Amino acid sequence: MQKDTSADGAIADRLRGRDPEGLAMAYDRYGQMVYSLFVRVTRNEGVAEDLVQELFLRVWNRARDFDVAKGTFGVWILSIARNMAIDHMRSAQARFQSRIRTIEPTDQLAFSYKPKEAESAIDSARAVKKAFSSLNPNQKKVLELAYFEGFSQSEIAAQLQEPLGTVKSWMRSAIGKMRSAITGVEE
Repeated sequence: MQKDTSADGAIADRLRGRDPEGLAMAYDRYGQMVYSLFVRVTRNEGVAEDLVQELFLRVWNRARDFDVAKGTFGVWILSIARNMAIDHMRSAQARFQSRIRTIEPTDQLAFSYKPKEAESAIDSARAVKKAFSSLNPNQKKVLELAYFEGFSQSEIAAQLQEPLGTVKSWMRSAIGKMRSAITGVEE
């Protein structure tokens, strides 16, 4: 990331002077780099775009905090971006953790069963894979977003731009198909 430090100094000076052209210059110079960082950390282009916008708003508001004696402008922006990405991922993990419900005390015998053969675990995995492959694309997408990304049904509806009732219907039918395919019992 070897950048011209005199240009960075000029950008920082313009930002401190509240010159919008300084913000445009900073974006032109570092926008793609921070976007790539955000995509890499969040693995979501939409989130990365939102974070880039928020980052440059922070740069605009905090330009007077930048001190050339402490480092380069580019490193300062990247450190803010890195911290924002980590904060975003931690808050996403916290949202996911808050949705997890504790298991009620149950009979320990129900959880103590261990199959005698390792093949039964492989058979179970195959059954799940086969059941998942039988779902239509919408059903697969809602299950992936719910179980692998931790989204709620309303968040899934917003992400897919579908009505909440439709998402609930896809989810209910997908789980029903999975259950019947795995257990062999029709509902």
